Amino acid sequence: MISRIDLRGDALPEGGALRDLLPRAEFDVEAALETVRPICEDVRHRGSAAVIDWGEKLDGVRNESVRVPAEALTKALQELDPAVRAALEESIRRARLVHREQRRTTHTTQVVPGGTVTEKWVPVERVGLYVPGGRSVYPSSVVMNVVPAQEAGVEGVAVASPPQKDFGGLPHPTILAACALLGVDEVYAAGGAQAVAMFAYGTEDCSPVNLVTGPGNIYVAAAKRLLKGRIGIDAEAGPTEIAILADATADPVHVAADLISQAEHDPMAAAVLVTDSEELAAATEAELVPQVAATKHITDRIEPALAGRQSAIVLVSSIEDGLTVVDAYGAEHLEIQTADAAAVADRVRNAGAIFVGPWAPVSLGDYCAGSNHVLPTGGCACHSSGLSVQSFLRGIHIVDYTRDALAEVTHHVVTLAEAEDLPAHGAALKARFGWKVPQQ
Repeated sequence: MISRIDLRGDALPEGGALRDLLPRAEFDVEAALETVRPICEDVRHRGSAAVIDWGEKLDGVRNESVRVPAEALTKALQELDPAVRAALEESIRRARLVHREQRRTTHTTQVVPGGTVTEKWVPVERVGLYVPGGRSVYPSSVVMNVVPAQEAGVEGVAVASPPQKDFGGLPHPTILAACALLGVDEVYAAGGAQAVAMFAYGTEDCSPVNLVTGPGNIYVAAAKRLLKGRIGIDAEAGPTEIAILADATADPVHVAADLISQAEHDPMAAAVLVTDSEELAAATEAELVPQVAATKHITDRIEPALAGRQSAIVLVSSIEDGLTVVDAYGAEHLEIQTADAAAVADRVRNAGAIFVGPWAPVSLGDYCAGSNHVLPTGGCACHSSGLSVQSFLRGIHIVDYTRDALAEVTHHVVTLAEAEDLPAHGAALKARFGWKVPQQ
């Protein structure tokens, strides 16, 4: 059901050589660019009509309008299962607690007497938040995108999610209800590349945004890459992934359940166990069989995900080597199920989010930990972070110098400008002092 990679014995290879040995899904965004390019160009030139046409072609739904009516949002919230509403409200409450603490404050540094640099944090004016639809429904992704944007102070928040044939061409009603709970009334029945293009170029219904965030399929990722620069993006999200670093103290029932929980997302989802315990590896393999048989999405998602090249049990000689492996892998979600798990987790450098010990499974983070579940995939955790309030803020430096403070440093500026063969840079300062460098 799941393959093994044995890295015991010899010293681990370094850098890219180690990464090449580790399982990873094939996800060729570059190849998808040629598919999304005509879609984006069509939306650029024809606006909402193109979004509607592509929705019919790709989602099998033809709507008269892209914008979701306000009454549909109200109705979805009114009809929402009370238990689901309570769970969403708790998810929102916990996410706000965490993300509110991420707010940045303006700070002024006095560099010299009379010379200051202030760093001012300003939210982007308008964002487009993408919420996937297809195999599953993701109201939790509404929460994870909207809450940090709101806590950052973004004024214009728009949500797009694919139209659903089963719901009259609207996004799933639970997604609409989540938007209503969060006070978001600008929602669009648009999916894939056409939704990203709608946000980037604007249409008759949707004014353009500054930033697009949220996970999606390969065509969403390709559209983000194509349109990056016209819009800011959070990341090019690839298939979801879990890595578990575990030793003989881990419970194979927990480990198997957590691997399956991630495999449930998609046949390309990655489930990786890194362990120094042959016994745990064997027990986990044995435990996968009955647990997979007892779950829902066996043949369409879980079995192909676990059997795919992106999933494996990686055997290492020690937890020390295991740390090297998980840092090379850079998992979207990393669980630490070892003795002294907190100390081991503290040594991890590359992960989107780290879940410590047996009582902090990834599923908790997906919904109600308070953390954000929009995280870097495909090894990007070695250089990128998950979605946060910071994702929606821009830092602006404000430079304020008096005449005396400028005079004191002019000779250094002139010297550096001439060293770079940019004499006009120095002249811009000398002009302020009668073309003479002030004496020090």
